Amino acid sequence: MQAEKKTIYAWAAYDWANSAFATVILATVLPIFYRDVAGVNLPGNLATSYWGYTQTIAMLIIALLSPLLGAAADYSGAKKKFLKTFVILGVTGTALLFFVGSGNYLIASCFFILANLGFAGGNIFYDSFLPEISKSVSIDHVSSLGYAAGYLGGGLLLAVNLILISKPALFKISSSIRASQISFLTVAIWWLLFSLPAFKYLPEPEQDLSDLSVVKYWQIALKRLQFTWTNLHQYQELWKFLLAFWLYNDGIGTIIRMATIYGREIGIAQSDLIGALLLTQFIAFPCALLFAKIAAKITAKRGIYLALIIYIIVTLYGYFLDSAFDFWLLAAVVGLVQGGAQALSRSLYGSMIPADKSAEFFGFFGVSSKFASLLGPTVFAYTAQLTGDSRYGILSITIFFVLGIILLSRVNVEKAREEY
Repeated sequence: MQAEKKTIYAWAAYDWANSAFATVILATVLPIFYRDVAGVNLPGNLATSYWGYTQTIAMLIIALLSPLLGAAADYSGAKKKFLKTFVILGVTGTALLFFVGSGNYLIASCFFILANLGFAGGNIFYDSFLPEISKSVSIDHVSSLGYAAGYLGGGLLLAVNLILISKPALFKISSSIRASQISFLTVAIWWLLFSLPAFKYLPEPEQDLSDLSVVKYWQIALKRLQFTWTNLHQYQELWKFLLAFWLYNDGIGTIIRMATIYGREIGIAQSDLIGALLLTQFIAFPCALLFAKIAAKITAKRGIYLALIIYIIVTLYGYFLDSAFDFWLLAAVVGLVQGGAQALSRSLYGSMIPADKSAEFFGFFGVSSKFASLLGPTVFAYTAQLTGDSRYGILSITIFFVLGIILLSRVNVEKAREEY
């Protein structure tokens, strides 16, 4: 049992590690840096739109790769090796952001896409360990523990970087721009350092792959992927859940990726934006665990309903946002439900899939979210560019939550668990 706890804590430690990327790179410092520095020469709200399109390209690449990678990881028994590879890729791309300067929005987009490939690709293999390490422990609890650790770890490094950027002179740094560049390096170091427990303690079956060529390896992976896809109709309830998740998680992801640059566009100060997102992290930490308790009482599905209704209120209020106080308020409300919605979605899905095909099915889980993530930022960016006002972009995200609730209501969870 002690060894099992060590494995679970090592798994959660990876969420602590890579959530620094989510907080600093995805949600706060880089979007502001992209608008104010990398995209400083872009007119109007083009920097905001280009950031949205950058998200779309990044998600397209990982969406195309994720099912193949999931199937390959299951076949080879090399989930941990794949995880290590993508961590190195993500850490490298993140560190390269240090070299982005004024007007370099194309370079910033390229380095971000590289880093995001490492982040999103690594999460496929990280998520696939969940059913395997939760055999004698509540999967809702373990999933929520991971998200809670992520929010706390990501929040701590964000707090350090907030001080670094707002008071650069205290650290003998020449400017807040240089401090932002240094913050990208801190993410790379943090991510790599706290990934080490996962590299050491997560299980990896011993398997001799010496006689398997690279070409043959991918051929087998593609055949397995094709088999899973053609037989997905056997898991009708699981398929319905994926469609629902595809929609509402796209809405959640779009808010995470676009909220800060949207707030910067309407004139909210950088310190308020980063501070408010920091508040989100620390509220989300206990609330992710709280949602596990809520799920135990009302079921995970109903817990997700609760979170999505609150997200609808957030997007509607976001249209009228015009002050730092409004942004702080919305950030606090998002913190109440963000971790819970994500943790319960992951654990609910994990409870409905065949355990012996966890990486393969989490590959499909990744595809459903990554392809969906193509749509949200694109809708936001195109709506904002078409209307010349990003307020309509944030309003357009409401539909993702409404349709997600409708589709989720049609999922029979117990029937899904009986389908395999």
